[in-house]
Amino acid sequence: MPQNTSHNRRQLLASRPHGAPTTENFRLETTALPKASDGQLLLRTVYLSLDPYMRGRMSDAPSYSAPVELGEVMTGGAVSKVVESQHADFKPGDWVVASTGWQDYSAVDARNVQKLQGEALKHPSLGLGVLGMPGFTAFMGLLDIGQPKAGETVVVAAATGPVGSLVGQIAKIKGCKVIGIAGGPDKCRYAVEHFGFDRCLDHHNGLLAEQLKHACPDGIDVYFENVGGAVFDAVLPLLNTKARIPVCGLISRYNATSLPQGEDRLPLLAATLLRKRIRMQGFIISLDYAHRYSEFAQQMGEWFAADKIKFREDIVDGLENAPQAFIGLLEGKNFGKLVVRVGNDQD
Repeated sequence: MPQNTSHNRRQLLASRPHGAPTTENFRLETTALPKASDGQLLLRTVYLSLDPYMRGRMSDAPSYSAPVELGEVMTGGAVSKVVESQHADFKPGDWVVASTGWQDYSAVDARNVQKLQGEALKHPSLGLGVLGMPGFTAFMGLLDIGQPKAGETVVVAAATGPVGSLVGQIAKIKGCKVIGIAGGPDKCRYAVEHFGFDRCLDHHNGLLAEQLKHACPDGIDVYFENVGGAVFDAVLPLLNTKARIPVCGLISRYNATSLPQGEDRLPLLAATLLRKRIRMQGFIISLDYAHRYSEFAQQMGEWFAADKIKFREDIVDGLENAPQAFIGLLEGKNFGKLVVRVGNDQD
């Protein structure tokens, strides 16, 4: 269903999921267009980003950010066009990135909006991927916490996802050996042939621990953690002394309703961290690194312009299809950065 200039479609949180979300947890409604007041912009969503962190916002459990309230618009970042501006720094037609939520139109404070610049203007949806939050996450997590050195071995799961694919490519730029982990032979082949990984292992084949040991004969120096579960279990015994583990997510646990069997692994983890003096640090990109965005934007822009960075997008058409696409994301069905094309980018 195309956008309409006379009304606003919104995807609301209808109920809180127990375990994996279903389409019944969402409700699509139509309302009047919002109005921009002084200092605000009226934005028309063109590309909506779908990301794993949104599952946490559907829950009312304590977290680093407030949950989406029942009956409210689902949270999310989007690349939009300015329709109306009540701020001197923006004009109609500008491409911007902002937290708009899952809806056609939004009125947003101009102080919370970023203009697309440079390479992103040529391909606006990249403002949600390689040149946006996932790219920023990969860049800061790997370089500031992981601190890879030439010749070291870097392992990353979800290797064809928007964060994992960039972690691997940046590690290669830094002269590292890169081993990816992904779900299925097609994704593994793509990680090697398109993103330049040295190897990529399929965690669906039941042989991950054995294959990872063979692929990392000198151990693992950096493991970029964004999955958890069985993947981390395979990585743990291979970590070298003074290895580094940036932790940006645990997608294997997002739909969990109870602790998995073997949660008594904590003593083993603690003992390994102590004995090998391993650094394991979680981070929230928006809270810990917002002040360093310009550093990322400049360097990633240079790498991208020099064709040192590749990307893959998985684009779904229509706001009405966002819930099903999001459910698939949590099941690993996407192949690349998942984006919903909500509106026409030529208007």
